[in-house]
This record gives sequence, structure tokens and C-alpha cells, in this order.
Amino acid sequence: MTTPDARLRLDKDAFFDSLGYRPHPGQQAVHRSDASRRIVACGVRWGKTKCAAMEGLAAAMEPKDKSIGWVVAPTYDLADRVYREIVFIAAEHLRHRIEVMKENERRLVLRNLSGGLSEIRAKSADNPVSLLGEGLDWVVVDEAARLKPAIWQGHLSQRLLDKNGWALLISTPAGKGWLYELFLRGQGERDPDHESWNAPSAQNPHLDAALIEVERDRLPERVFRQEYMGEFIEGSGAVFRGIRECAIGELEEPKEDESYVAGVDLAKVADYTVLTIATRSPRRIVYFDRFNKIDWTSQIARIQGALDRYGNPPIFVDSTGAGEPVFEALHKAGCNALAYAFTSRSKGALIDNLVLRLERREIELLRGDVWPEAIEELEAFEYTVGETGNVRMNAPSGLHDDCVISIALAAWHPISEGGFDVSVVREPHRRPRRDLFARATDSEAELPPWLRD
Repeated sequence: MTTPDARLRLDKDAFFDSLGYRPHPGQQAVHRSDASRRIVACGVRWGKTKCAAMEGLAAAMEPKDKSIGWVVAPTYDLADRVYREIVFIAAEHLRHRIEVMKENERRLVLRNLSGGLSEIRAKSADNPVSLLGEGLDWVVVDEAARLKPAIWQGHLSQRLLDKNGWALLISTPAGKGWLYELFLRGQGERDPDHESWNAPSAQNPHLDAALIEVERDRLPERVFRQEYMGEFIEGSGAVFRGIRECAIGELEEPKEDESYVAGVDLAKVADYTVLTIATRSPRRIVYFDRFNKIDWTSQIARIQGALDRYGNPPIFVDSTGAGEPVFEALHKAGCNALAYAFTSRSKGALIDNLVLRLERREIELLRGDVWPEAIEELEAFEYTVGETGNVRMNAPSGLHDDCVISIALAAWHPISEGGFDVSVVREPHRRPRRDLFARATDSEAELPPWLRD
């Protein structure tokens, strides 16, 4: 077994220089800190991923007989951002030190400066069981603000105790949750073991400040302040407001004197199929069904059965991809099926309509104890800014949005009966893509009048 030479120590600046990495002043402050808990809560494109990858590599090169570090994020896709950066740099500059590189395991083993072995692994927090076990020398947590607090408290921080390991938590701020509390501990001299940084995207000298200002005009102010200014703002990324005020309803049995509408979001395996039925006016949700891992034939029968109970109301169906044959099957079964084809624009219109309905208290949701998954999804649904600057409205990574989409499809129906002619989708020889009123969402001029207003 190789015994590390105690006289050896990694010169981090020289190491970075050998890799061609020139950290900007904000990154340099993180690299030079010796706090055991470092929190970097900065705007998008600040350079958090590069900074974290370089810290991981530097830790792997420290002279030790053996070390192990993890890159953890809410999902594997997010964990891969830092891990892939590490792998790319190692393959380009440290190929002679690579002992093991297993793509399917997201595992990299490097020979460090003393000849010992240093292992780096990417982990997803959506399976907490995989985070149990061995002690760690270090951990990088990406998108930490979107991690459940129990993951940090119950699975990650404990892994660092026996080796006195360090943690680097990087994230764009997202409300004032557990990461904000850690961030405050790192300000001033509140806790010498913690150090934290908060900076806008513009601190990265490689970004064009003029382009950032363009984004200011495109985004809601609270979203810009969070995503580009790096500010901790309560509820800043939330898409829907007034959810709890609207969540006062109860399940109801069908009534002969009521007119109903419905929406269904389809899924077969990983996600859920969700059916929502509501009264037309006033719009009150009275029934839902949420299920997964059953075949399409059974799903269609289940949906049809529920619709029949409520008088076969018109139902908007997600007709994109695998949803198209389901739409056709529902149509052939005699359901008043209306295809809603999803594009980035049509999804935006759908969500905007639900936002408006909630803000105006024009829809009554079921109480949280009746349908908790729906309330959780609505409250978690958020604005995010992607790596390319595109603004998206979606569920946080690792969470579902099936209830949101189903409710939004039910809310898309006009209040009045005469908003559109349901019969056009019942004609047997017309393809659903041409039948549907929902296709009009690609043109703002053709949006239904209740949304244009």
C-alpha cells in the first residue's frame, strides 16, 4: 500500500494554472477559503459549475492513500453538469492519472500526487437510499436550493463527519429555505466553519452585461432578481399565486343539473396519468384520478368510465407524442375528446390561463388534504432560466407536473357552453391535429377571447 508523503501538498494555484484555468475574482475567493462548509449562491452563468469542478479535481489530487468525493444534485441530469466537467478536464489534462472511468456508474478514479487513489462519483438525491453508507472526504452539491432539506441533514452532512470532510454547495437562490439559513451562517463571523458568497451573474467578466440587461426586460422582476441578481426572494420563482386561497373545494358526486368539463395529462410509466373533472361555471374541481404503470387500454377504460359518470363532458387531452393514439382511442370510444397539442408556445398559453384563473379566484381547487399532490405540484411549479438563457415554466427537477397540466387543461375550457363547437372533433374522418381548436394557440390572434382579455 502506498504511504502518502506528509511533505507533499497540492499547490492549488499552480494546479489550476497547469489546467489552463484562470478563475475570476469571485471564483478565486471560493478556492482560497478553508471553511468546511462553503455556500455559493450566485446568479446564472456566474461560473459555479466550473468552480465546483475545479475544487473537486483539486481535492482528488491531494496526496492521500485514499479519498472519495461525491457530486450530488436533485437528479442525475443536474449532477452530471459538474461531474461531466470533471471528467472532461481529467480526460484532456490528466489522462495519465485515470485508473478507472465507468460511464454507467458515473465513477472516476484518479491516481493522486502521492500515488494513492481518489474516487469521484455523481449521485442523484431522488434516491436517498443510494446516499447511505461510506464516509466522504468532500461533497459538491449542485442546485442545492432545490434539494430537500432532509437530504442534506440526514444523508450528506453525516457522511462528512468521520473524515472531517468539506462541502461546497452551489446554487442559484430559490426562496428562503434551508440553503438560505446555511448562507446566513456563512456571513460575517457568525460561524467560522461556514463561508458564503452571493453575487450577480454580471460578476463573471466573460458575460456580456448588455445581454443581461436585455433579460431584465423579458422576465418578471422577481425572477430576474433571483436568476441574474442572485437574490434570495421569498416565492420569487413561483408561477402560481393564491393557491391556498383557492383550495377550499370538496369532491362531489355527479349532478344532473350541472355542466362539466375535463382535462387529462397522459403518462404510462415514470410519470402519472391525471384526470381532472370540474363544473363549467363556476369552475370547481369535483373529481380527480391519478395513476401510473398500467397499460393504455386500461387507462382509456378508466378515463372513459369516469367521464361517463359525469355525463361525458368535453375533455382536453394532451395529444403530443404518445398521447395522440390515446386521443384517437377516446374519440372512437365516444368521448368528447379535444386534442391539445403541446408546443412551447401552447404550453405557455395554457399555464398563463391557469395563472390568471387562480389570481382572479375563477377556479376552485380541492382542499390540500383531499388532493395533496396537486397543491404540492402547483406550489413547486416555477420559472427557471436555462443554461442558454431560455425562460421555462416547469416543475423542479425530479418532481412531477402531471396534476398541474391536468388542472390547466380543465381550466382551458371557456366558461360558457358556446366557446367552441365540440362536434367538429367527433367527425370520424378528420385527423385530430386538424380538428382542434387548441392548435390555434400558435397564433396569439387566434387565442380564445377569455385568454386574450
